[in-house]
Amino acid sequence: MGHPAGARCPDINLSSGRSRLHQQAQLIEYMESANQTGMVHFHFRPFSKLLEVQMLIFVAFLIMYLVSISGNVSISLIIWINHSLHTPMYFFLANLAVLEIFYSSTIAPLTLASVLSMERALISLPGCGTQMFFFIFLGSTDCILLAVMAYDRFVAICHPLHYTLMMSWHLCVQLALGSLVLGFILAMQLTVLIFQLPFCSSKEISLFYCDILPVMRLACADTWVHEVTLFVVSVTVLTIPFLLITLSYVFIVAAILKIRSAEGRHKAFSTCSSHLTVVLLQYGCGSLIYLCPSSSYSPERGQVVSVVYTFITPVLNPLIYSMRNRELKDALKRTMIRFLLS
Repeated sequence: MGHPAGARCPDINLSSGRSRLHQQAQLIEYMESANQTGMVHFHFRPFSKLLEVQMLIFVAFLIMYLVSISGNVSISLIIWINHSLHTPMYFFLANLAVLEIFYSSTIAPLTLASVLSMERALISLPGCGTQMFFFIFLGSTDCILLAVMAYDRFVAICHPLHYTLMMSWHLCVQLALGSLVLGFILAMQLTVLIFQLPFCSSKEISLFYCDILPVMRLACADTWVHEVTLFVVSVTVLTIPFLLITLSYVFIVAAILKIRSAEGRHKAFSTCSSHLTVVLLQYGCGSLIYLCPSSSYSPERGQVVSVVYTFITPVLNPLIYSMRNRELKDALKRTMIRFLLS
């Protein structure tokens, strides 16, 4: 005789429970062995669980990214086309604009794809390492280049008669290449050091991109050496250049105050104010994240500050330089008129 239907239910439930436990055990074994096989994957924390909020953030980020790209491309092209802007100051500004284009493109496309997908957008260990490398490389070069630009303004205002001699094109190219090389070396060392850490399983990054501190927090080993290295790199990239910029502006302000002409003082201040505004934005945001003790790191604060220096600052930089610089505005008008007439 067959068993009643009710008598078979416990057996079915027991076997399905064992099956689920077996699947979970297999999943845990796979995730534990993933680090050895290079199959570790991370996923980014979503801004919100609501589809409407995610769509709103996607549209806002997309607009900022497009404005940033178009603004920085415009500045680069205007400086390249107009021979009157072929001076050291605009050479460095064009370099900064090109850096901003690549810097934005390192973060924005993957972030937009992640925000648009309500499911977990996975990124592999090599992919995360690549994004982190370019983020550190371009961000570090950006900060160093801002210090170079401050030196250029110092020479132009404090030593105007020797400016052409002191800021030769050979030196300008060397300073630009030196910024790139130093940024590359710092980024390579820090990225290789961090991704030698063991990551035990696929985990959630508390930001919308592979930043240093959130990724280090996912490691299954002591990160004291890595935190010290990060602090040394941060001091090299943020503190030392900022001190040099501050020192340059002390001499610049002293020199400007000696100018008798009100128009001359206004022109000198307007030339420097745009650069100083960008410096405060860049260094202020970076210091809030990388110069504070890692124990005090807050993912919520990191999220807000990261949005500022990965999306908002690249949008503001071309606007600040174009609005505060009369020569650049005049060149933009001439280029637009020439384009419309042709």
